[in-house]
Amino acid sequence: MINYAHRGASEYAPENTLSSFYLGLLQGANGIETDVRRTKDGCLVLFHDDTLNRVSDGEGRVSDCTLEELKTLEIRGNATCGFYDRILTLREFLEKFSKYKISFAIELKGAGVEEDTLSMIEEFGILERTTFTSFQFAYIKKIKELNPKARVGWLTFEINDENINALLDIGAEEIAPNAENINEGLVEKCRRKKLGVRAWGVSDVSVMKRMCELSVDGMTVNFPDKLFCYLNHPD
Repeated sequence: MINYAHRGASEYAPENTLSSFYLGLLQGANGIETDVRRTKDGCLVLFHDDTLNRVSDGEGRVSDCTLEELKTLEIRGNATCGFYDRILTLREFLEKFSKYKISFAIELKGAGVEEDTLSMIEEFGILERTTFTSFQFAYIKKIKELNPKARVGWLTFEINDENINALLDIGAEEIAPNAENINEGLVEKCRRKKLGVRAWGVSDVSVMKRMCELSVDGMTVNFPDKLFCYLNHPD
């Protein structure tokens, strides 16, 4: 199973920052999940929300700011001790983490980032270890059109015949539904269709344990330490 540190170890550290990603690996994650969106001056940065307000001391939309402006912000997120970190570009992230033998889940957060994101993943030689994901089907379809060898997964709220068939039509590798809507029968159905299942919305340890019992292929967790401990010491 892939233990994806969701925006890093985001239960403990400022999400989508170096500190959060490194902490996730130290806590036993064998994958990193992050988000890519574009700045006003065209740079690709790792940031989940459309706006800055929730996790930083800034305000407004990421797409309305230049990289230079974003680099001045303090990214705090769930840190409660006064600690903060800085926003990262995709290139800065890959320079640090592409060397580790881990998996990557890259969520595409806006139209028009597909080609540049794919190109950079290819440049750093981690295409086979990367799954491009989005809630927007058009984004992952675009990735497949650009490079049929790229792995893609669709972030959905549930598994149904319609979204399974849509994924099969483009040769996708993964479906990523909300954990609340996953059961044994749906996992088996996806297995028969050769689709991997990765859970998101793993809100607490009880949900995490249920996903392990269902043998999903991976899950994104804010607490990779708890998943690591459970996988290695389930009793």
